[in-house]
Amino acid sequence: MVPPYGLKQRFKYQAERRLFELGGFILHLRLKQLGQRDYQEVWAAMREFTETRGADTVDELWLVEHYPVYTLGRNGDPAHILFSASEKVPPSAVDNNAELMRHSGMDCLNDEQKPVSTASKVEWLGKIPIVESDRGGQVTYHGPGQLIAYTLFDLNRLGIGIRSLVSSLENAVIHTLLQYGIKAEARRDAPGVYVEGNKIASLGLRIRKGCSYHGLSLNVDMDLSPFSTINPCGYPGLELTQLADLGVPVRTFEVAVPLVGAIMQEFGYDGIAAG
Repeated sequence: MVPPYGLKQRFKYQAERRLFELGGFILHLRLKQLGQRDYQEVWAAMREFTETRGADTVDELWLVEHYPVYTLGRNGDPAHILFSASEKVPPSAVDNNAELMRHSGMDCLNDEQKPVSTASKVEWLGKIPIVESDRGGQVTYHGPGQLIAYTLFDLNRLGIGIRSLVSSLENAVIHTLLQYGIKAEARRDAPGVYVEGNKIASLGLRIRKGCSYHGLSLNVDMDLSPFSTINPCGYPGLELTQLADLGVPVRTFEVAVPLVGAIMQEFGYDGIAAG
């Protein structure tokens, strides 16, 4: 892969990073609070942002809650969606002959040379749609009461790779939970954040032209029952937890405050960009 920056731009960013370390104000992050949105609407917007961004585009962090939806990663195995034939509603337009890649072990998809498809396949599990996404990882569930943070970051500019991106996001969640008195940990063999073995945050990412999109989900105060119809993140028997069940009565927009601060600290952002 050839980075989209020439030597002059590389030295410019190195100089800016040095200035930042000396107290300058140069590495900003634009924050967008989207409220409750349809998954496919936000997904399309992320793809467009990533495809059209340039070398000087400010990184963005989108905070959102989704209406109920199951999403299956591009490497996902549909066998992890557990239902009987009677529970599956025939889709209106689904290519059932598509071959899905097996789980790669990393919830991040990096395919710099492949074009981004704007098509998605949708099936239904009961009244909840199943969307085949372009992120890495297996199947998961999103719904109200779960905080989603989409990370539209230029990894070349940040000087990090995929593993550092994943680890830094996990650390940001761990530090956020610690502010509520909750001790959490990451697992190298199963990306995400766990509290006493139960998963509270999941990661699913895609890297395109050196930039990331998709991001992380943190369970705050939601209905966890839809997870019972899937193997969450491809792990049979995996138990889920959330802040509400851990004795923290907090709303998603309140949790967003320490989470944003932790993400900025982990990645070295200096402040919030205007606009």
